[in-house]
Amino acid sequence: MLIRAARLDDLDGLAALALRSKGHWGYDATFLEACRAELTLAPADLEDRDVRVAEVGGRMAGFAAVRVEGAAAELTDLFVDTTDIATGVGRALWDDAVARARASGAVSLRIEADPHAEDWYRRRGAMPVGRVASGSIAGRWLPVLELVLSG
Repeated sequence: MLIRAARLDDLDGLAALALRSKGHWGYDATFLEACRAELTLAPADLEDRDVRVAEVGGRMAGFAAVRVEGAAAELTDLFVDTTDIATGVGRALWDDAVARARASGAVSLRIEADPHAEDWYRRRGAMPVGRVASGSIAGRWLPVLELVLSG
């Protein structure tokens, strides 16, 4: 597995991968379409966030994005393609994102998670700190977790 910086020519593939990954949880086509804009990275996102792609056999297997503002970091995206779930790709992207946040001087990492992924983040040490309204689905709430990076 290779983890590398995302490029502009990756953006369409990353959007498709994010939707496939989200669909792993059994969401229907209407739900996924409502999430499309929120799950699609724009060229400006590559400047605003540190976006990294995991490649397996030369193909994109997942990606993660971290935004750091001072001592606070946010994991804005972590998606693994459906064929690569439970193969270590997600864990490798998580470890890479945590290391990048720490190296940037952040002392905490915030995650707005899909409700189905909350336990996965909790098993990696992130603790629930609240919830936030979904940016895509009216009336839906997402768990917010935080990983303490120093101390």
